[in-house]
Amino acid sequence: MFYNLLVVFTRYILKFLSLFSEKIKKGVLGRSESFLKIKTGINESDRTIWFHCASLGEYEQGLPVFEAIKKRYPEHKIVLSFFSPSGYEIRKHSPIADVVIYLPLDTKANSKKFIALLKPELTIFVKYDIWPNYLIELQKKDYKSILISAAFRPEQIYFKWYGSIFKKALKSFNHIFTQNTETLNLLEKINYTQASFSGDTRFDRVTNQLQLNNTLDFVETFKGDHLLLVIGSSWAEDEALYLDAINNSKELKIIIAPHEIQPKKIKSLLEKINLKTGLYTNLENLDLKRTQVFILDTIGLLSKVYAYADIAYVGGAAGHSGLHNILEPATFGVPILFGTNHNKFPEAKELISCNGAMEIASSENFKTQLSKLVKDNELRRQMSHQSAQFISERKGATKTIMDFFNLNAFKC
Repeated sequence: MFYNLLVVFTRYILKFLSLFSEKIKKGVLGRSESFLKIKTGINESDRTIWFHCASLGEYEQGLPVFEAIKKRYPEHKIVLSFFSPSGYEIRKHSPIADVVIYLPLDTKANSKKFIALLKPELTIFVKYDIWPNYLIELQKKDYKSILISAAFRPEQIYFKWYGSIFKKALKSFNHIFTQNTETLNLLEKINYTQASFSGDTRFDRVTNQLQLNNTLDFVETFKGDHLLLVIGSSWAEDEALYLDAINNSKELKIIIAPHEIQPKKIKSLLEKINLKTGLYTNLENLDLKRTQVFILDTIGLLSKVYAYADIAYVGGAAGHSGLHNILEPATFGVPILFGTNHNKFPEAKELISCNGAMEIASSENFKTQLSKLVKDNELRRQMSHQSAQFISERKGATKTIMDFFNLNAFKC
């Protein structure tokens, strides 16, 4: 009861906040169009499969499984939903789906209407974006649902005495594939037994990047014969760590891919760098060979840029926004640096343990570690080997999940 009141209250809060936030406004407007998009894109006779992701990160995480499911069930129409604008706006034209929408808020009325329109023979949720009314409605209608790459912690609401509706939602899944054994143990404690360890599909996703054409001519020209430091998905807190080091690095070439690329943010960053710097948006006017710092003020290229990196710093863990994707540089065998706030990212601790990464606590610490990596070729080589091996040893989650389907556990 309390949960359903909270969802209704959230609807009004979001409408109010949309007056002040363009991002929230996009979500509110997008959700208002979702049912019409389903009616337009799905016919009564269509057989459907529903993929749901919270945001862009979960989409990338689930993509190897989505692709495998689409290949296995080519006659089904795919509906892909997002909760966050950062996922929807970037992947609204995803070729994986026939219809891409914002997920309407999880009210009882919305969930009943949504499931009645869609009639999904299979639903796949990713990681931990759990919506009780939707999942309970799927179970009531006897539609199959699975959760992939699940990762839970003891302090989450699913495992508290007051989280009964979320516990019920978890138990609505026909099967849960977990990233780790800790999550398996937590599920056992709430008497959920239809779970198995598969690993994290993100490792398959980043491994797939190796099979793609990662050539970027402008990066090759920019790098030349120099060592290249790539600073990916950085925030203001990260700048406080790395700026002093790069401003005193005459021997390095540096590419910075800020998380926020609004003109004001880019202008502010430019003012803090005292080396010859160029922007991607001004690429045609640059002398790349004489430019020392290159700011990637665009999206969609960072995963390819990492292919050229000799050292990478990944942002998000210097502050509290959350560590960004360290698996992307690791798959190319790049030694990785990041901040200290990474407790919720087990891959960070594991990469440090296997000597594929280092954590950075201060600006001085950044300068020290960067200097070591620049001067010590053997250290770079060892860390490179360890980061690549870390990825290679953990791939295969998608195969495990698809083997489950191949054993006829589910039929669509």
